[in-house]
Amino acid sequence: MDFEFDAKTEDYRKRLLAFMDEHVYPAEATFHTGHDGWEPPAALKGLQAAAKEAGLWNLFLPGEHGAGLTNLQYAPLAEITGRSPAIAPPALNCAAPDTGNMEVLADFGTAEQKAKWLAPLLNGEIRSAFAMTEPQVASSDATNISTRIQRDGDDYVVNGRKFYITGAMNPNCKIFIVMGKTDPDAPRHLQQSQILVPRDTPGVTVKRGMTVLGYTDGDHGGHAEIIFEDVRVPATNLIGEEGGGFAISQARLGPGRIHHCMRLIGMAERALELMCTRALVRTPFGKPLAEQGVVQDWIAESRVRIEQSRLLVLKAAWLMDTVGNKGAHTEIQAIKIAVPSTVEWIVDKAIQTHGAAGVGQDFPLAGLFASARMLRLADGPDEVHKRSLAHRELKRYRSSK
Repeated sequence: MDFEFDAKTEDYRKRLLAFMDEHVYPAEATFHTGHDGWEPPAALKGLQAAAKEAGLWNLFLPGEHGAGLTNLQYAPLAEITGRSPAIAPPALNCAAPDTGNMEVLADFGTAEQKAKWLAPLLNGEIRSAFAMTEPQVASSDATNISTRIQRDGDDYVVNGRKFYITGAMNPNCKIFIVMGKTDPDAPRHLQQSQILVPRDTPGVTVKRGMTVLGYTDGDHGGHAEIIFEDVRVPATNLIGEEGGGFAISQARLGPGRIHHCMRLIGMAERALELMCTRALVRTPFGKPLAEQGVVQDWIAESRVRIEQSRLLVLKAAWLMDTVGNKGAHTEIQAIKIAVPSTVEWIVDKAIQTHGAAGVGQDFPLAGLFASARMLRLADGPDEVHKRSLAHRELKRYRSSK
C-alpha cells in the first residue's frame, strides 16, 4: 500500500477541512438549539446547500452516481466527517442509512426504481430507511427474519414487525427497503427478498421512536418500530429477484461497516484532541492533569490505538478496491470488531478527563460515546463477527488435515 494521498484525495481533503472549519464546527454550538424531536435541525438545509456548492456531495458513492472515489480515497474524507458525526455526514449526503440504500438501488435497482427513488435520494430531497432488524428474532443472523413478503397476483403483500429502523422517524423518510421471506421452504440463504415500500402505503404504521442511550439520534432520522399489516405494493417494487435478499444485504453491509469505521477514526481523533486540551488546563491537586501518569497513559494508549485502527481500516479499504468486498471479508469483520470498541475506550477516557463536564451538553463526548457503543451492535454485534471470523480461521487448518 502507498500511504500518500493521491492528488484527487488531497484536493477533496483540503476542501473538506475548510468546509468543516467554515461551516460545521461553528454550527455545533447551536445546531440542536430548540430541537428535541425527530425532525432534522433547521440549520441542516443551509449546510447541505453549502456542501453542494463546494462540490462535497455524495462522496461515498463510486461510479457515475457519486464522486467516483475509491474506498481508499474516501476513507480519509469519512474520517474527517467523523469528527462531527451528527452534522458533517448528513450535510454531505453521506449519512447512513441513505448511503447503503443508495448503493443498493444503484447496484440492484431497475431503471424505474432508480428514477423514482435513487434520484431524489442523490439530490437530498428525501430520506430512506432499511427495515431488517426484528424484535422477535436474533436479527444478527439475517436468515432468522420472520417478516413475510408474499406474492399475490401483480402485487406483494408484506406482514411483519421491525424495530430500531434507522432513519424512519425523519418526516422526510419517504421509502423503506424491507427485508422479508418470500419462500420459507427455499434453501436457507435463498428465502429472503428485499422490496421497496413507500412510507405512505396503507398498512404501514410507525409505532414509536426508539432512543439510543437516551438520544433520539434525530440528526440521522432517529430509529423506529414499524408494523407492516397487509401492506400491498406492486411486484415491480421487488429489488433484484426473489431469493436474492440475503446476498443484497451482504453486499450492502460491507461498505456500510467500513464507512462507520472510517468515521469512528475521526471520532477518536476528536476525543483525543479534547482529552489533551482538557488535561493541559485543569489543575487538580497542585499540578495539571497532563502531568498525572494515568492521564499520560491514556493519551499515549489512545494514539497507539488510533494508529492501529486507521491502518486496519485503510487495509480493508485497499483490499475492497483491489480484490473486491468478498476478498476483504476478513478485514471488514476485523475492523467491525476492533474499531468501535477501541473508540469507545478512547472516548471513555476523554470523558473521565473532563469529569462531570464530559457527560454533559457542553462537550460532544457523551454523544460520541453513545455512537461508538451503538456501533458495537449495528450491522451485527461484536460476538457474531468474532464467531464468523474464528470459523474462517479454523477452516484453514481443518482443510489442511
